[in-house]
Amino acid sequence: MSIDFAGWCKQVQSDMEQVLDRHLPPPSQVPARLHEAMRYAALDGGKRVRPLLAFAAGELFDAPRDAIERAAAAVEMIHVYSLVHDDMPCMDDDDLRRGKPTVHRCYDEATALLVGDALQAQAFEVLAGGELEAARRVAMLAQLARAAGSLGMCGGQAIDLDSVGVALSLSELEQMHRLKTGALLQAAVMLGALAGKTLQPTEHAALAAYAKAIGLAFQVVDDILDATADSATLGKTAGKDAANNKPTYVSLLGLAESLALAEKLRQDAHEALLPFGRGAERLRELADLIVQRKT
Repeated sequence: MSIDFAGWCKQVQSDMEQVLDRHLPPPSQVPARLHEAMRYAALDGGKRVRPLLAFAAGELFDAPRDAIERAAAAVEMIHVYSLVHDDMPCMDDDDLRRGKPTVHRCYDEATALLVGDALQAQAFEVLAGGELEAARRVAMLAQLARAAGSLGMCGGQAIDLDSVGVALSLSELEQMHRLKTGALLQAAVMLGALAGKTLQPTEHAALAAYAKAIGLAFQVVDDILDATADSATLGKTAGKDAANNKPTYVSLLGLAESLALAEKLRQDAHEALLPFGRGAERLRELADLIVQRKT
């Protein structure tokens, strides 16, 4: 590989700013305030973990650059829309996201609602475009729709809202987070791969196992950080889960066992990638990043 992992991440993150800028409506276009708010939410912030996963998987299967960029932009737009809605008073009622005021605080609640709706629609428009054959694009659209819908991210959020103050079992907590967080992370991996080729069953199974492991690991680490880091470090309000009496891995397992689970999931992710050899090194490094991150 021509550059080290840190350099590659910075390059992808920088490129994604340009890609998102290109695929978002300009702030000069009517309705200007909505477009300005969409750009406020999507640009200049975040770790871009989902685009990084899409790029790593796309590069593994030699996907065309435009197809990778569209997959990465689409999954990031879905992710950002979910954050905008998640921060609203009817959900988590938060004031800080990515180190700046949340959209409903900077603008207003009605605009925040429309920002999320518009970003979701924009994601599918971006993914539907490009020069990949139509059947591949339809498969990618279906993948993203499943990940975002009631059997994916939205379903996980619904379970989360219903679980405040409820003592969930470990399996119930895992189910919630595999939907709420894991589904979209898995979609990022799969969309990147599908941008390159139609996957063989063994390839699909290996990538699915990898994505399943990192998807859950991401949430376990989120729970750990919510309990141990401060708001300035996280770029969002720390300690919200405990304050809102939400079930987490830390509240259910304790800190030490949660850390051990995150490490086991990292190892599971590495093991799943063995069939791809050295070509999957970026995906391995991203598994390490997800588990070892401090924000």
